[in-house]
Amino acid sequence: MRLSSRLSLTQQNALLLVVFFIAFELLVASAISYFLMLPMARRSAGDLAGLMTLSAQTWSELPPRTRSAFEIELARSHALALRDEPPRDPEAPGWREPYLQFLVAALGERTGEPVATSREWIEDKEWFWASLPAGGGRLSVGFPHSRIGPRPIYALLASLAGGALLTLFAAWWLARRAVLPLQRLQRAATSLGRGQTPERLPETGPREIAALSRRFNEMAKQVEDLLAARTVLLAGVSHDLRTPLARLRLAVEMLVKKPSPELADQVEGDIEAMDRLIADVLTLARGFGHEASQPVALRDLLVELVRATPGAGERVLVEAGEFTLALPVGALRRILANLLENALRYAGDLPVTLCVETTDRVCRIGVLDRGPGIPQAEREAVFRPFYRLEASRSVTTGGSGLGLAIVRQLAAAHGWTIRLEDRAGGGLAAWLEIPLPAAQPAD
Repeated sequence: MRLSSRLSLTQQNALLLVVFFIAFELLVASAISYFLMLPMARRSAGDLAGLMTLSAQTWSELPPRTRSAFEIELARSHALALRDEPPRDPEAPGWREPYLQFLVAALGERTGEPVATSREWIEDKEWFWASLPAGGGRLSVGFPHSRIGPRPIYALLASLAGGALLTLFAAWWLARRAVLPLQRLQRAATSLGRGQTPERLPETGPREIAALSRRFNEMAKQVEDLLAARTVLLAGVSHDLRTPLARLRLAVEMLVKKPSPELADQVEGDIEAMDRLIADVLTLARGFGHEASQPVALRDLLVELVRATPGAGERVLVEAGEFTLALPVGALRRILANLLENALRYAGDLPVTLCVETTDRVCRIGVLDRGPGIPQAEREAVFRPFYRLEASRSVTTGGSGLGLAIVRQLAAAHGWTIRLEDRAGGGLAAWLEIPLPAAQPAD
């Protein structure tokens, strides 16, 4: 198993940020060391080497009585010590700092000969000594290790350690911010997968997280609607099949005892009613695929629909110009047929009008009747499966209660809109609104 598959998002981000930071720090440190620190160290080592050789030469030329004052001033001003005898307990140099190596090289260049160096511990302080020519002899010039001052290697290591810690903290904080919404999404998706109703995710934070949360909330709402619709469908079918099944059971018993054409017609009517109900339920539960569009002459379609609808020939008036649109014909015909059947059923003997209106952005196809209409408070509820109005659109006068639900779902599948409005002068106006593409105006 790869390491990345065992790490959390926070750990992966922290590891990547630390690696990139260390690489960047090393690159910057290398550039600063090569172009800035090394030249400065060589120049500083050369200046110190010049001071040490000059001090040794000056000391050898001074009268013996003034040498002690010179040594005191040299130690006070420059932290250098002079003595004519070698160190008492010298050790191998073992220089660690590049600066001391530069100093030894600079001393050799100034004296013209290799310079012997050593180190000695004096009062728990490490001293560095160099044997330099002075007059006719040699003089030891030394200084404590603390005189060197800057420690570039230590500074680099401290910078890398501090930067790594800060990077780890920043990576943890940033990954935490990114992971929290994802963890909420994971919990909500798990809850949704178990059939439970998850809490809505907050649509805040970065644009991508907010868009993902918004889409999940929409999906959760759709799943809830589907589950609710499934429950309503099952309950509605169970309820609406009880009555025809009871009549069928009674009719069968009577047919066995005394057959009659009236009972046979009743049985056939009940079977047809159950078949229509089951067909409507399957249509609503199955959903609708996207039908290919083709040019449709709206007036011709409405006239054909009137001819194909029983009882519509003398009661329906078509008011439409010659408009041609590219539409899925089957879906459009199904929607208009359901709306027209409802209008004819509830308008009594009053006429029904089919009309078409177009603008630059939308085409509106209306089914207008002079029936009792639908109260404003009920206009959204009538699109629910098996919902019927008790007053005029009752169980006895109405259909299965699925017609408008099918209309709403079929229209939504194609990006259309269904609106129910009061008709001027009384009645109901059902409008199907079809958006027109900018590149496809009505003819």
